[in-house]
Amino acid sequence: MSGDARATIRQRLSAVQAQHRKAERRRTIAVAGAAVVVFGGVIAAATVLILQERSRSSLDAVRTIAVTKREHTTSPVTYPQSPPVGGNHDPAWQNCGVYTQPLRAENVVHAQEHGAVWITYRPDLPWEQVKELLAATQGRDYVVVSPFPGLSAPVVASAWTKQLTLDGAGDPRLRAFLRAYIQGPATPEPGASCSGGIGEPLA
Repeated sequence: MSGDARATIRQRLSAVQAQHRKAERRRTIAVAGAAVVVFGGVIAAATVLILQERSRSSLDAVRTIAVTKREHTTSPVTYPQSPPVGGNHDPAWQNCGVYTQPLRAENVVHAQEHGAVWITYRPDLPWEQVKELLAATQGRDYVVVSPFPGLSAPVVASAWTKQLTLDGAGDPRLRAFLRAYIQGPATPEPGASCSGGIGEPLA
C-alpha cells in the first residue's frame, strides 16, 4: 500500500473519530441538560410545596381586634364579634374542656380573659372533623371546644383580641393558633384558673 493510501486512510479514520467525539459530546450535553431541567423542576416543585405549607400554617390571617372593656356583669352582653374575642363578661368563668352543647358567651369570655382559646364549630360539622378537633386539643389546658350556631365558617378559633376562621378541623393553622395564643401575650389575667368555674366538660 502506498504512502498516499495510508495517509488517506488515516485522514478518514481521524475524521470518523472526530465525528464520534462530537456526537459523544452532543449526547453528554443533552443528558446533562436534561438532568438540569429535571433537577430544576424537582427543586421548583419542592419550593412551591414548602411555600404552600408555610402559607397554610401561617398565622398571617389572624385578626387582631381591640378590646377596651372587661368588667364583670350578670347581664347579657352584645359582642361586636361572633364568637367574641373579649369584653365585659360574667363573674363566673366557663371551665375549660369539650362541650357538646352551645355555651353562654359571657362565661367563655371570662375563660378567655384567663388565657383560654375558644374553638367553635358549626353544629352540623361532620363527626370526623369533630374528632379532628378533639385530637388537636387533647392534652392541652386552657381550651374550650363547643358548637356555635350561626358560625360564619366551619371552625373559628378565638382568643382574647385574636380570631382565625378555618375551612375545617384539619387546617394546620389551628394547632399553630393554639400554640401562639393559649395564655398568649394579650391575655389580661395569665395564670388565672380555667377550672373551678361553671360547666361540666366531657374532657
